[in-house]
Amino acid sequence: MAVFVALLRGVNVGGVKVEMARLRALAEGLGWGDVRSYIASGNVVFSAEGDPAELAKALEAAIAAEFGRAVPVLVLTAGEMRKVAQNCPFEVESGNKVHCFFCWETPRIDEARYRELKRESEALQVVGRHVWMLHPEGMAGSRLGERIGRVVEGTELTGRNLNTVRKLAGMVDAGAGA
Repeated sequence: MAVFVALLRGVNVGGVKVEMARLRALAEGLGWGDVRSYIASGNVVFSAEGDPAELAKALEAAIAAEFGRAVPVLVLTAGEMRKVAQNCPFEVESGNKVHCFFCWETPRIDEARYRELKRESEALQVVGRHVWMLHPEGMAGSRLGERIGRVVEGTELTGRNLNTVRKLAGMVDAGAGA
């Protein structure tokens, strides 16, 4: 079996409550092994057979049946997760000053909106299917961070800070078959 990471979009914010214990049980009910979650933002590391798109659809259907809400899920292979963690384009001392926005499709940046919303210290960089955001003054009060879904076009996205990205990469390395 291969190791994967499932990233849920928009859980435990805005009224979409998904308990991690129930989420792990759902994943186990799909026949996935070594199921582990990390923090309440919807991160699941697991072992399974199949391709990422099929696994994402299976978890989306299970979540909809269990919680009565549609929750978009993006599944990455262990190799993809490691590569994302290794390819952060910003050097920072604190991993909470950088976010990676994982995109379902290749992202496009609305440059006019980006320039309008960004603080002088903030930056965006597209790396493959991911958008990295540097926010040295923090996400709180960042107009760019608050409106990132209007700046990144052509895809759904879900964000994780660099600390979480690194932790998930470490978890896939600790997983069976990693």
